[in-house]
Parts: sequence; structure tokens; C-alpha cells
Amino acid sequence: MGPALSELKLRREQVKSSVIESIGYDADTRVLEVEFRTGRVYQYFAVPPALHRDLLKAESIGEFFNRNIRSDYRCDEVTKEGTEA
Repeated sequence: MGPALSELKLRREQVKSSVIESIGYDADTRVLEVEFRTGRVYQYFAVPPALHRDLLKAESIGEFFNRNIRSDYRCDEVTKEGTEA
């Protein structure tokens, strides 16, 4: 049995956004990990690969995230203690 989803170590890439610092994605588990500029990190579950690709290509990543992901997918906060800004 593998690690719990919240224990996945996803490699995130920095993005150009005033709200989001970096984004990681695991196509096998369909987990999208988002690090916000506040230092908080969340994992969103059952996110289709096409939606991840569209997010990265969006003119405004923050707006796309708010419109298509934030309220539509279950998430857990995985921020490590002491990393909040």
C-alpha cells in the first residue's frame, strides 16, 4: 500500500501569478498541488490532466484556478507547520 495522497511529494514548478507561487501535478493519481504566495499548500483531487494543462496555459492562472478548480474539486491542506508567510 502506497503513501496517503496528502503524503505525495509532488515536484512543483513556479508560475507567473500574483496569487499562486507554484503548481505540481501527478497524472497517475490526478492530484494537483498548489502553493499559494501565502505559503499555504493544498492538494486537489481527481483533477483531469487536460484541466492541469489548461491551467498552466491560462492567460491568468489565478483566475482560471478560481473559476475552474477551487470550488469544483475536493482538497486538503498539506502546508507544513512553520511555512506560512
